[in-house]
Amino acid sequence: MNKLTKIGLSALCGSLGSISAANAGALDVTGSATATWTSLAGAVTGNPIGMASSMTFTGNGELDGGQTFAVGIVHKNKGTYSTADITLNTNSAGTFELSSGDGGRGIGGYDDNQPTAWEEVWGTGITTNVNLQKGVAGSTNVSWTSPKVIGTTIQVAYAPDNDGSTSANKSVSGNASEHFGAGWDVVLDTGTQNGEVNLFIGASETDVAKGGPGATKPHTGDHNEGVIGLKFKMGPVELGGQVSGERVRTQARDSTSYYGNTSWGLAFNVNDDLSVSYSQARHLQTKTKKASASGTNNGTEEYTPKSWMRGDSIQVAYTIGGVSLKYAQAEYDNTLYGFDTKTPAEVRIVAVSLAF
Repeated sequence: MNKLTKIGLSALCGSLGSISAANAGALDVTGSATATWTSLAGAVTGNPIGMASSMTFTGNGELDGGQTFAVGIVHKNKGTYSTADITLNTNSAGTFELSSGDGGRGIGGYDDNQPTAWEEVWGTGITTNVNLQKGVAGSTNVSWTSPKVIGTTIQVAYAPDNDGSTSANKSVSGNASEHFGAGWDVVLDTGTQNGEVNLFIGASETDVAKGGPGATKPHTGDHNEGVIGLKFKMGPVELGGQVSGERVRTQARDSTSYYGNTSWGLAFNVNDDLSVSYSQARHLQTKTKKASASGTNNGTEEYTPKSWMRGDSIQVAYTIGGVSLKYAQAEYDNTLYGFDTKTPAEVRIVAVSLAF
């Protein structure tokens, strides 16, 4: 009886070994957890202790000829899966990717690339409602990235309906947005071989339906977004900045028509463990003028004065193995694009992050 059991187990192990070899794939899991203490000046803080967690599942496999494919799923803070993507890396035709969620395809991967030791100026706990130029990144999209030639790549991303939805398996987004149609992003990313200089420029255009819901003025064109940035790396010092803009082409009066953002940062890597940075950001918003008392449209393009926000941040990050200690101090003027608002405009954050 014991002999027969051993024979059966040996056969089973042999079968499992064959299946593993045939699939030739692997699934890796990485993650992190962060605890924060946040102090907001002039606000009711309550309990200042916060926590964030994240897990990333990455599957890899190989096709004939050395071409590879990968699947990535990100799960954040007890919510639904935040992003998911399927990638095919070819030998000479570039990389093809299907991305679902707030991924980094198109200009969405270049909306906040200024150097910092930790977070962007607007990502430090102050409520700003900053509008960043995402292109098709917020919708399920397909993209192609060219092979790198002298440090340069071209990326093209497309969403059949750039409505901000991420459809599940065997489903469609339906009428998630009747305002937007198909969207295209194109990005040129160029730099030196060792990354001392990096220039990127991208543009996005999304079809806008004429006479959409609530439209009170004629269709004036499609939804346009753009970004351009430049970064320099000189030994332990990194300096960079960028400008982005968005023309909403709104069809309703007294709603936003333009957004603009500028940011720059200077980071210094004291050594392999310690880095410090200073960064600034400025944001603009322009709205259409209210309709006349009769509600009629006189066909003119009239705009209110620009509203703006401005912020800066000093940050420090120190890493010991898988543990990082971080500190950020930030200030903002005219949060929520308003003047004399009561929104907290100063913050100090201490964080401890664990990576595994």
